[in-house]
Amino acid sequence: MELPEVFLEQMKHLLGEEYEAFLECQKEHSERGLRVNTSKVKVEKFEEISPFPLEKIPWTGNGFYFKEVQVASGHPYYAAGLYYLQEPSAMAPAAYLPVSKGELVLDLCAAPGGKATELAARLRGTGLLVANDISNSRSKGLLKNLELFGMANILVTSEEPKRLRRYFPEFFDKILVDAPCSGEGMFRKAPSMLKDWQEHGPAWYAPVQRELLREAAGMLKPGGMLLYSTCTFSPMENEGTIADLLVSDPSFHVVPLSRYTRFSPGCPELAGEILRQYSDEITFQLRHCVRIYPHKVKGEGHFLALLKKDGDDKPGKKAVGSTGKRGENFPEWDQFAKLLGVSIDDESLRLYDHRLYSLPKALWHHSIRGLRFLRTGLYLGEVEKKRFIPSQALAMTLRKEDFQTVIDFSSSDLRVVRYLKGESLDVDELAETLPDSGWCLVCVDGFSLGWGKLVKGQLRNKYYPGWRWQ
Repeated sequence: MELPEVFLEQMKHLLGEEYEAFLECQKEHSERGLRVNTSKVKVEKFEEISPFPLEKIPWTGNGFYFKEVQVASGHPYYAAGLYYLQEPSAMAPAAYLPVSKGELVLDLCAAPGGKATELAARLRGTGLLVANDISNSRSKGLLKNLELFGMANILVTSEEPKRLRRYFPEFFDKILVDAPCSGEGMFRKAPSMLKDWQEHGPAWYAPVQRELLREAAGMLKPGGMLLYSTCTFSPMENEGTIADLLVSDPSFHVVPLSRYTRFSPGCPELAGEILRQYSDEITFQLRHCVRIYPHKVKGEGHFLALLKKDGDDKPGKKAVGSTGKRGENFPEWDQFAKLLGVSIDDESLRLYDHRLYSLPKALWHHSIRGLRFLRTGLYLGEVEKKRFIPSQALAMTLRKEDFQTVIDFSSSDLRVVRYLKGESLDVDELAETLPDSGWCLVCVDGFSLGWGKLVKGQLRNKYYPGWRWQ
C-alpha cells in the first residue's frame, strides 16, 4: 500500500521520532475484535463458552481480540446476538461515554450499529436510545443489529441532524457523535479509503463535522455529556473541530478521560494555523482529548473528545403532542402474552397497520409525527384475522425462561444450522416434553434464536427470512 506524500508529511509532523514505528506498523495485519453483548451474557460466562480463543482488549471491559473471523461470523452464538464483530479501537468511543440506566441517549451517526448496540446494552432495557443515520439503506442494517442484540428501548431514525434537533431540543442526557471523516486511521485496515481521502480529504470533512457537532450540542441537556470521535489523524478534523465548538458555544468544556496508558493526549500545538486564533484556555482543554495510534496499541487510529455542557440537569424539552394512546384492546396479543414470562406494559402498546409495538416510556407523550423513522420501540408482531404472529425482534429480547414452550439445541447440534437456514425440523424425540402444537421459542445453549411452530413432532420454521443463513 502506497500512502500519499501529503499524508506522510502530516504524520511526520504529528509523530516526530515515532514516525518510523508508525510506518512499520502499516505493514502489519489489522487486529480483529469482538464485543460481548452484556445484556444477554456476562463477560465471564462468554469466556467460558467461547468457541474460539480470546484475548482481552485493555480499554474496554467486554472487548476481545480473536483470530478466526469465519468461525466468529458463522457460529450460532453470533445469530443469538451474543457478540458484535468490531475493530478494537472502534470500541473506545462507546466505552468512554458514561451511559447509565434510565438515561436518554442519542447516537447521531449510528450505522452500522457497532457503537449503538453497546450504548443500548448499557441502558439495560431502560431509558431510550435514539439511533440515527442519514442514510436510509445503512439505517436498515443498523436496525437489524439492534434487534439482533435484543434491544427494545430504541427509536431508529434516518434524518438530517438539523431536523432531528427540532424534535429533540435539549432532550438527551448523553450523545455520541462518531463523525464521518477522512478515515486516515483506517488506511491499513481498508486501503480502499485512500481513494475517498484523495477525492475529499480533511478540508472537505471538517465543515461537515462542525455542523454535526453544533446540531448535537443543541440536543444535549444542560449538564449532559457528548463524546465526539473520528477514525482519522487530521488535527483539522479533530482538535480543530472541538476548538470550533468551544469557541461557538462557551457552555461546553472538555472532560479529561481516564486513558489507557498507551493512548496519547490531544495535540493542539501540532494543528498549526488552525488553532493559533484560539485562547490558551481552549488549547489547554484540547490536551484532554485522546489520540489512538496503531503503532502504540493493537488497533487502528482513532480520536476521542468527551465534552460536558454547563448547567444543571433538567427534564428534556418535549415536542408538541404525543404518539397517541392505546385506545383499544388487543385480545390476540393478550392471549399470546399469557405464554410470556415477562410483562409488557399495556400503556406502551401501539397498533399501526396491523403491526403491534411496545414504545419506550420516553416516547409515550413525545410527538415524532413527521419524523423519518424505521422503528419505534419493540416490534411485537402482527395482529391479523384474530391471531397474533410474534416477531423476530420479540424473540431476540427473550431469555429461555421467558417463554412457556422452548426447544433448546446444543450449539453442536446440526439442527441449529438447519434452523438458521430456514428448514423445518423433526423434533419427535422431544414429543413427551412438548405440546402437540403452538408457538415455540428456539434457543441455542439457552440463548434465543427465533420462533418455530410445533405441529405433531415437527417444528415449522418461523425464523425471519431476511436473516436466514445461506
